Amino acid sequence: MDLNAFWGLVESSAAGASSQDDRLERLTAALAALPAGEVVEFAVRLDEVRHRVDTWAHWHAADLICGGLCSDDGFFYFQAWLVGQGRAVFEAVASSPDALAELPHVRVLASRGGVHAWADGDWPDWEGLDYVAAEAFDGDLEAELASRGLELLAWPDPVGESWDFADPAEIAARVPRLGALFGKVA
Repeated sequence: MDLNAFWGLVESSAAGASSQDDRLERLTAALAALPAGEVVEFAVRLDEVRHRVDTWAHWHAADLICGGLCSDDGFFYFQAWLVGQGRAVFEAVASSPDALAELPHVRVLASRGGVHAWADGDWPDWEGLDYVAAEAFDGDLEAELASRGLELLAWPDPVGESWDFADPAEIAARVPRLGALFGKVA
């Protein structure tokens, strides 16, 4: 499975879906209809694209959006949510975490006055995407990956420069639009 097929599956799961759970059901069914090797490749492609946003810059941006409540698990699920936004959005944010400020969902979250006003379904995360390939695979996906010498990310392992999540000067320099949107910079 190449990247075009991967993104095609992710994006087609959103068409007409009423919720993330609905998307997961659609994506699982689509994957289960493919040969086992394609399901494995889907898991590998997900891991590859996730690596592109497994940076301190992206974690800091996610933490800013989530009001300082973005743990390692939260960031891992945020990465999956970002994949779920589709290829164009993912590519824009992979290039610049500050592009998150342009996402309609992020703008809605900013307008709500803080995470305590968010419903559970509002959080920018998609934990279920991490398990969709294993659910669709007929057998033990981890064992199959191991037999191929592959081990996928199970938690964030960010690269790049870490900086003070709460420092307004750093926020203004690194993610100015996002900082302004969430009232962290003047």
